[in-house]
Amino acid sequence: MFHYTVETTKSIADAISSLEEHLKEEKFGVLWQFNIKEKLQEKGVNFDQSYFVLEVCNPHEAKRVLLENALVGYFLPCKIVVYEAEDKTKIGLPKPSSLIGMVNDTKLEEIARDIENRLIAVLDKSK
Repeated sequence: MFHYTVETTKSIADAISSLEEHLKEEKFGVLWQFNIKEKLQEKGVNFDQSYFVLEVCNPHEAKRVLLENALVGYFLPCKIVVYEAEDKTKIGLPKPSSLIGMVNDTKLEEIARDIENRLIAVLDKSK
């Protein structure tokens, strides 16, 4: 699987708030929050599903991977999605280890697995 997704009974707002709190524990911050439903409706496209994309970053980790290989910048910042489906709130992310596999660098794969494990722990705490 290229992703890790959890379900919660929390509202989207509460899930995002919980994510922000737990991300700070891992020294990640939310750089940007994109409300896809709002943006599509603003552009005249009818889209009724609540769907948010959070772009998150740990600046020290970003520097570390970029110094190793500048192509990793294509995957930065990390994304976490929060959306409603089947009457539940879902929180998910593309696994950094899946993305970094395209670069074919064993050192980066180790770093990506560490970041992935930390972000998965954040999702698990936030549900």
